[in-house]
Formats: sequence, C-alpha cells, structure tokens
Amino acid sequence: MLLGQSGRSTAARMLSINLAFGRALRRARKARHITQQDLAAFARLDRTFISMLERGENSPSLVTMGALCRGLDISLTELAAEIERELAEARQRKDT
Repeated sequence: MLLGQSGRSTAARMLSINLAFGRALRRARKARHITQQDLAAFARLDRTFISMLERGENSPSLVTMGALCRGLDISLTELAAEIERELAEARQRKDT
C-alpha cells in the first residue's frame, strides 16, 4: 500500500476524505432544509446513493459532485470549502 507524507495509507486518507465529504454534504443539505429524497430528485440521483455518500461509504465522481451542487444550489468551490472545514475539524478532534 502507498504511504503519504503523513505515513497514512492511501486507503485511510480516502476514507477520511469520504467521511468529510459526507459530513459536508449532509450539512449543506440540512442547512437548506432539503431531504435526501428531494436532493436525489434535484440531482437526478438515487436517494440510497445520497445516503451512502453522506455516510462516507462511496466516493463521488466529479460529475456527481456537480449534480449535487446544482441540487443544493451551491458552487463546487463552496462544497470544497465545506469539505476542507470538515477535514480541519477532524484533525482538531484527532489532536485533542
């Protein structure tokens, strides 16, 4: 397995990013008072896929991220900022 600069495996980093993405997605969805079902309809995705993404069980493609952003009426930049915030919070929790 490949090791990154932090010594963590690629799989561990991907899991961390998937969890951060899921938390950011859920936060953005709830802030807009949108159900998973509604977001799925807006983004033309399956509700169960939205659920899997929010739990960090799947990695979205760039096309999927674009569809989610359209469904949430946010930019990819805004979503990326939310993901970065989640990753920073996770690092803080780990350090304490």
